[in-house]
Amino acid sequence: MDSRKEFLKKIKYFVLDMDGTFYLGNKIIPGSLEFLKKVEETGRHFMFFTNNSSKSPSVYIQKLAGMNCFINREQIMTSGDVTIQYLKTYFPEKKVYLLGTEALVASFMESGINLTNDSGQNPDIVVVGFDTTLTYEKLSKTCTYIRNGAAFFSTHCDINCPTEDGFIPDVGSFNACISLSTGGKQPRYFGKPNLETVEMVVQRTGGRPEEIAFVGDRLYTDVATGVKNGSNGILVLSGEASMADVEKSDVKPDAIFENLAEIASLL
Repeated sequence: MDSRKEFLKKIKYFVLDMDGTFYLGNKIIPGSLEFLKKVEETGRHFMFFTNNSSKSPSVYIQKLAGMNCFINREQIMTSGDVTIQYLKTYFPEKKVYLLGTEALVASFMESGINLTNDSGQNPDIVVVGFDTTLTYEKLSKTCTYIRNGAAFFSTHCDINCPTEDGFIPDVGSFNACISLSTGGKQPRYFGKPNLETVEMVVQRTGGRPEEIAFVGDRLYTDVATGVKNGSNGILVLSGEASMADVEKSDVKPDAIFENLAEIASLL
């Protein structure tokens, strides 16, 4: 018997990465919808999680709907959501400067985060998101605030973001620049692969960590979230990582599949 089939028996909740796992760019990966159908038919559950904090959950819901995948707000989570939850829990009154897109700013404001853009007053915390509208002024402010003592947080650690035309710099690249400019200051990261992500998924699903599998095409984020935090990590080979990468990595998946369709065949 395929040992992966035995492994899958304990999984009740699948937390799916999006780009490279469910779709590539604007094209759904064959078998993805069939996987979701099989998950529901077998009494399991799924949700999506993306580290990309440049867009709002509503944008992803709309994009998935265009692929005939219809979900509600509770079935989508972003690294921005995790960061917001952490700030609300531990720093509810602190002033926050956010380097992010208008969509991320709107999410923070709707959640009651005390955002400030007052150059004359140093914020308590700087949060760096994946800002595809990044300007030199924003970058300069961010570095100045951190040098002046603001705590340095970041929504996620991805270095590059995949697109249909290749890779573009993601927030990890921004933070390397900020760190160099601020004398080596390093951010506290949220999103995958950090514990706060697992905690928020557990809170939302009501499942136990050992019943949850994080599924994705990246070893250092998707898979690491599960294997490093008491949950499970499943690698699919439909995106970034290859078997050669697995051999070189210290992050070892609990199971490896070609794509979501292959997982469905063993459920």
